[in-house]
Amino acid sequence: MENVLLIILLLLALAVVGVVLLQRNEGGGLGMGGGGGGAMGQRSSATALTKLTWAFGVAFMACALAITILAARNAEGTSVMDRIGTGTVNEAPAAPGEIDTDALLPPPGDLDPDAPLVPRAD
Repeated sequence: MENVLLIILLLLALAVVGVVLLQRNEGGGLGMGGGGGGAMGQRSSATALTKLTWAFGVAFMACALAITILAARNAEGTSVMDRIGTGTVNEAPAAPGEIDTDALLPPPGDLDPDAPLVPRAD
């Protein structure tokens, strides 16, 4: 069901983008300009493309809300940590005295123990 809703959501998003791009440019950003529609602040008439934009927008939001509700319902009672399945979640951390600090160091190899550790440019 979620996959069907995701496909519908994708189609609605493409429809909203297409309808918005088909609309006439009103000119001027931030409320400036506005074409030859009369005085500023006058409500313009709703065209078919404007109504279609609103319809697609409302359908997009409803579909997104439905996907969210379905995903929350399917994930009820589970945790991300349960999905890992490594089994290390419930283990207690080691005490500071129990950590083997020698295992954290790199192996000495053929280096002179008194020589400074300088990276080689191999």
